[in-house]
Amino acid sequence: MVMNSMVQLVKQLSGKLSPSIYTSMQQQSAAARLSHLRQIQRELKQEDVLDKKLTELPFVIFDLETSGFYPDKGDCILSIGAVKMKGSDILTEETFYSTIQCKKEPSDEVLELTGLTRDELAASPPLAEVLTDFYQFTGHSTLVAHHASHEKSFMSHATWQTLRTTFQHRIIDTSFLTKVVVPAKKLVTLDECCEYFNIPVQKRHHAKEDALMTARLWQANIHLAREAGFDTLRDVYTFLAKGRTGEASR
Repeated sequence: MVMNSMVQLVKQLSGKLSPSIYTSMQQQSAAARLSHLRQIQRELKQEDVLDKKLTELPFVIFDLETSGFYPDKGDCILSIGAVKMKGSDILTEETFYSTIQCKKEPSDEVLELTGLTRDELAASPPLAEVLTDFYQFTGHSTLVAHHASHEKSFMSHATWQTLRTTFQHRIIDTSFLTKVVVPAKKLVTLDECCEYFNIPVQKRHHAKEDALMTARLWQANIHLAREAGFDTLRDVYTFLAKGRTGEASR
């Protein structure tokens, strides 16, 4: 991508430029990234994905590794992993992964769980840079995550704190389809879902690997949803809304 190439060029030239020129180029790059994000947000407001066929929708399946559960109490994003899908097709060549500098040092337990190291995180790019790169990768695709409330809370907090703009992407939890296609099963964790759908579990709690497993889960659910007669997101929303209405009337 042109913007990424420009950023790489700036980094390569940084040692050969005066601090003032390098700072100016960084500011111009940041302004260009933010302008691109605002263009994406305008497109999101104009696009209605509810009536597009599930087999045609562009998705980005993503996962965050974080230092804790509470972004408003100082917990931060340690890494982002993602893969693109077109309908039920996983585009394995189109992936995103980056670790991120964390102001709050993660605990030994978190580092052991994720396999990340303090040195690796210290050498990583800052959150604002990774977020804008991620949004450029995502474009106006619909986001999907497992236990999406966790991802949404961190993305909303991080986007506002670093870019001073709101998180506007539609984000869907995998349970949106799972509870439609296998309503009798109480599948909660990603491991339970992968076991039920015979998805190989590899390198858990690595953001990119978890995103790929989540993509395979979403793929399996799209196939089953289509077989059950659900063609669009609106079909699923309508079905779930009727279910909630029926429960409330009992």
